[in-house]
Amino acid sequence: MRVHVVSDVHGRADALATAASGADALFCLGDLLLFLDYADHSQGIFAEFFGPERAREYIELRTAKRFAEASQLAARLFRGNGGGDPRALINEAIRRQYADLFSAMPEPAYLTYGNVDVPALWPGYLKPGHHVLDGARARLGDLDFGFVGGGLVSPYRTPNEISEEEFQAKLETVGAVDVLCTHIPPAVPELLYDTVARRLETGSEALLEAIRRTQPRYALFGHVHQPLARRVRIGRTECVNVGHFRATGVPYVVDL
Repeated sequence: MRVHVVSDVHGRADALATAASGADALFCLGDLLLFLDYADHSQGIFAEFFGPERAREYIELRTAKRFAEASQLAARLFRGNGGGDPRALINEAIRRQYADLFSAMPEPAYLTYGNVDVPALWPGYLKPGHHVLDGARARLGDLDFGFVGGGLVSPYRTPNEISEEEFQAKLETVGAVDVLCTHIPPAVPELLYDTVARRLETGSEALLEAIRRTQPRYALFGHVHQPLARRVRIGRTECVNVGHFRATGVPYVVDL
């Protein structure tokens, strides 16, 4: 069996359309949406509303962890942009992205959520061959695959963040599997440190413990775009960051 795995798609509908070529199935580990592009300030929902210079200003505030000022800037910009309910306007932009992304998503695909996804808006765009799994298992051939989505609570306040306790509960529901698929990495420093952003992203201690206890063949994840290490072995488990799909447009290939 050959599985192609993508994560951190962030708007790359063009590359997503061919991501399953030659594979038996596509796994998507979340972060379909593009709110902000830290490399190209002209891209993403924020720039769509306010332009690249304002996006750059907003990104600089968030990068400096000046979150209150970033929120105030966004509020001022929405007030000066003809009013309207910011949440409703953002949801309209999200729906446009999801329409493009799910239209391009191949079938069959097994999907879980990232921390910047909005799960409540997915159902209207899914095709019959799209299987959404969060705290759930799928059996393909003679192998069991587990999927746990979402990110942990962080200062960045992305849309789909949960507590470590909620994340752990979903891991316990999944139990022992051959391949464990999550959006975020286990709490291993080399897997969490982003060499470009120069910061440690948030990883899960509960996931690390689940890997140590159940020893799947693979633990696959994304979330950290430029990790210090893409692969770390924990016992018999190969822990792999499948890559920043927005940047590469290339899926990670797993032969099982």
